[in-house]
Amino acid sequence: MRKVVSAVVVIGLLLSFGVMSAPVSAADEPLVVYCGAGLMKPMDELKAAFEEREDMPVRMIYAGSGELFGMIATRQEGDVYIPGAEKYTMDALEKGMVLEDGIETICYHVPVILVPGGNPAGIECLQDMAGEGVKVALADSKAAAIGKTADAILKKNNLTEAIEANVVTRPSTTNQLLIYTATGQVDAAIAWEDQATWGQAKGKVDIVRIPAEQNTIKTIPAAVVSFTGRADDANAFIQFITSEEGKTVWEKWGFPIEKPE
Repeated sequence: MRKVVSAVVVIGLLLSFGVMSAPVSAADEPLVVYCGAGLMKPMDELKAAFEEREDMPVRMIYAGSGELFGMIATRQEGDVYIPGAEKYTMDALEKGMVLEDGIETICYHVPVILVPGGNPAGIECLQDMAGEGVKVALADSKAAAIGKTADAILKKNNLTEAIEANVVTRPSTTNQLLIYTATGQVDAAIAWEDQATWGQAKGKVDIVRIPAEQNTIKTIPAAVVSFTGRADDANAFIQFITSEEGKTVWEKWGFPIEKPE
């Protein structure tokens, strides 16, 4: 009798500490998506549509593409990785962090020069960003895809040293570039074209396009994280955001589906 009572007490203690609690089904746990901060607007919309359709919760983690890369490498968990440029996906594949079979192209990122509404500094080209007294914002190249891309554009056009001399801030996300520009804290920033569609941008920023021969257009991919225990769910999410319905959302937010020439 004492043995029976002891066993009941032990089981009760284990349950109280959660050691023997009932397992939570995968469907009850959110699908974890690591996503570049510059993709927030369309992804929030697509996340909501996917959750409603599949009755599956999704947790979005937004940050710079490089920061997300570091999170996945350190945590070794999560389900989907969507950086702002393909290089991060290829680096992740090389390090075994994503599955090759789970990589899909979503759309494209086009760099432009963002200037405050009315373009008070008269910026008309990349060279103008090197002008005396011009305040420039570029993203952190170690944290954000647009930072690395901007550096590549400057190098391609032999403007690195001249424009770096005018850089007054290096934020970790493209979203912060938009804020600095829209509030007139800087005269110009190299950012993604789609940001001009954001509510915070309307009437507050103008776009100065970078000629194709001077520009570097980036592919936006989605990949299944190799540490996932839910590859089928992760694939289902990727197939949804790259579907015809998904493409409509991306285009609405200013992301070209076909690569611009």
